[in-house]
Amino acid sequence: MPLIQRIVDFHADMKAWRQDIHTHPELAFREYRTSELVSRTLAGFGIEVHRGLAGTGVVGTLRAGRGRRAIGLRADMDALPIRGIMHACGHDGHTAMLLGAARYLAETKHFDGVVHFIFQPAEENECGGQRMVEDGLFEQFPVEAVYGMHNWPGLPVGEFGVWVGPIMAADDKFEITLTGRGAHAAMPHLGDDPIVAAAALVGGIQTIVSRNVDPQDGAVVSITHIQGGNTWNIVPEQVVLRGTCRYLRPGLRTVLRDAIRRVSDGVAAAYGVTSGISHYKPIPPAVNAEAPTEQAIRAAAAVVGEAHVRRDVVPSMGCEDFAFMLAARPGCYVWIGNGPIVDGVGLHSSRYAFNDDILPIGASYWATLVETSTSDTCRY
Repeated sequence: MPLIQRIVDFHADMKAWRQDIHTHPELAFREYRTSELVSRTLAGFGIEVHRGLAGTGVVGTLRAGRGRRAIGLRADMDALPIRGIMHACGHDGHTAMLLGAARYLAETKHFDGVVHFIFQPAEENECGGQRMVEDGLFEQFPVEAVYGMHNWPGLPVGEFGVWVGPIMAADDKFEITLTGRGAHAAMPHLGDDPIVAAAALVGGIQTIVSRNVDPQDGAVVSITHIQGGNTWNIVPEQVVLRGTCRYLRPGLRTVLRDAIRRVSDGVAAAYGVTSGISHYKPIPPAVNAEAPTEQAIRAAAAVVGEAHVRRDVVPSMGCEDFAFMLAARPGCYVWIGNGPIVDGVGLHSSRYAFNDDILPIGASYWATLVETSTSDTCRY
């Protein structure tokens, strides 16, 4: 595997950065210590540092040669509310890999143009990518293309996975509130029972995909949270259901939202309660553009070999708010193999562990991508 030897030489430093961040996890928009570590480390490499986008976001800018071509590389920094707070998705590793690439590129400057190292807060549910774009990310730091990378349990170490088109699904989070008249549990006929209505609604919602979505389209609707009542002998006045729609084709948002409204109103009417629906921070599908994806494939193949770049991975129904950056600029999001899933331990598991062995692979990919993407022969 032709990794960049200089990056291999400071593998231990990347491990130390990753483990430092892992030991001090921070939730969305509260990545104060992580942001400071990233800023201080970039500045130590002689890289121009900009802070403040989306609150805790950091952008490092490095120029080399006389070229004006510019690309963006993005890593996420936030942790998850698991076991208190935990890096259960590998964002600590993503940050360490991008710092490793930044160090190498600052030392060598074997490229001709501009690279912006984008360290994003709040990827998990809070749309930090959208905030960075809305705060003027690409106006302040113009790029021809933007790239992201995520570690992928289940993909062997030394392999990359990529796909032209939607690679990660949209996330349309919703909340349904069913409201009726409360009553004594022994006398439910004196009130309305939103719990019974909620039970019927959960079943009804499961027909939405099977009867409203083309079987060849990827979509799923899941109820993930039900809250109602607080004791044994009272029928509550209200039940709240929360869930998510996932889909790959952008046009399905309207289809699924309309169906959820129709089913919710119908069930509510049948059980004599009322329904209200709200949606929370929708995220579009992450769509890889063709030319940047080909560029990413070439860079990955240069690092791990053509045979170890999987171009035909099945898109994931998980979501990724890097989608907002891909919607604003053409780009590509790749998966880097984290090794096998053992005993069901994958992303967002309380037993998840980032594989430090992949740090030089990811950093070498980033560095190679910069060195090849800023050449005059590259065309997006």
